[in-house]
Amino acid sequence: MDTYQNPYMALPGITPEEMNFLQQGTADLTENQKKYFYMVYSSKRKTEQEILIFTIIGLFGIAGIQRFVMGEIVMGILYFLTVGFCWIGTIVDLINHKTLANDYNRKMAYESFQMAKMSS
Repeated sequence: MDTYQNPYMALPGITPEEMNFLQQGTADLTENQKKYFYMVYSSKRKTEQEILIFTIIGLFGIAGIQRFVMGEIVMGILYFLTVGFCWIGTIVDLINHKTLANDYNRKMAYESFQMAKMSS
C-alpha cells in the first residue's frame, strides 16, 4: 500500500487507534476531500511528544504553555496566573499528556473533516 492510499502512515508518532479513527472517519469522503482532509489535519495535529515537551516547559518555565498550544486559551491563562495551579495541574497534564494529545487530535480531525466536507 503506497503512501497516497494510506497517507496517515506518514504522520509522525501515529498510533494504531488514531489511524483506525482517521480511516473510519474519512471513509465517506471523495479522493479530493481525503487529500484536503490530510493536508488540513496534518498541519493541525500535535504528537504526544510535542505535548510532553510543552508540558515540561510549563513545569519549569512558562506555566500553561501546553494549554495555549492546544488552543485552550482560558485554561492557559489560568495556568499562567496560578503557576499551573501550584504545579499540580501541570503535573497532572504531564502524566496525562497522551490523553491530551489524543483528545486534541480528535477535535482537529473533526474540524478537518468538516472543512473537507465543505470543499469540492
